[in-house]
Amino acid sequence: MAHAERFAPGLGVPEVASAAGGGTIAGLAERVRPTDLARDRYLPVVPAFDALLPSPGLRRGATVSVGSRPGVTGAASLALALAAGASQAGSWVAAVGLGSLGLVAAAELGVALERLVLVADPGRERAGWASVVAALVDGFDVVLVAAGDGAARGGGRLRTADARRLVARVRERAAVLVAVGGDLPGQRSPLRLTVASSTWQGLGEGWGHLQGRRVAVEVDGRGEASRGGRAELWLPGPDGGVAVADPVAVPIPLRPRSTGAVPPAARAGAPGSVDTAGDAGTAGAAVVPP
Repeated sequence: MAHAERFAPGLGVPEVASAAGGGTIAGLAERVRPTDLARDRYLPVVPAFDALLPSPGLRRGATVSVGSRPGVTGAASLALALAAGASQAGSWVAAVGLGSLGLVAAAELGVALERLVLVADPGRERAGWASVVAALVDGFDVVLVAAGDGAARGGGRLRTADARRLVARVRERAAVLVAVGGDLPGQRSPLRLTVASSTWQGLGEGWGHLQGRRVAVEVDGRGEASRGGRAELWLPGPDGGVAVADPVAVPIPLRPRSTGAVPPAARAGAPGSVDTAGDAGTAGAAVVPP
């Protein structure tokens, strides 16, 4: 089937649509292929990830899983923010199967749109998905691919054998493959980031406007990532970017009033005691004279 390249209105971002993944994708990958794939061991990340990741960046040749807990959103934004540092440093980024990707949000998170290529839907055939992703891995530093469970996700269109070959190809080409939504079929990524909670800030009871989304991100995996980690991030923050969120102060509860028994000396009728009942219609407490 023929391929078509079109531009997102008003943004000038190339979007490559393919149903089978053939010559156009391969030609583009060859055109943007770095001249020296082994120049660095790591791709840079934005400062918000410095304390969260177990390494000084994204390790070349590795697969990263970015997902979220059930009912929690933010995995796609986290994946874009993860690729932003490399994009700003000059790397090309490709996104496969993420048709709902917001280009304005990607730009605000730091992704350079002039080096972002979208393949919204490589087709319904599993062979098409595998060939498109493999061609992009050959020429792009960072490839984001929809993964996870379900037929509507990329992971449902990749066979276990295809995923295994892709992981080997990523290692050979020294690229970084980011599986958005969960691990690739039959694979366990050495680095996994999970959005554990997500809360929008700025709205009250019928007033206010969205100012940012505070998310808790957990890290685990194998090797250097096995020790785990957790961080609070603004994703996005008030300026649309990603930043470390300051810890939330836990309020200290007031000391509760004593509910113990009243000592005998303080009972009503005793000299100097306080009559807490009082007469009907009397406000406050009355002191009983000796």
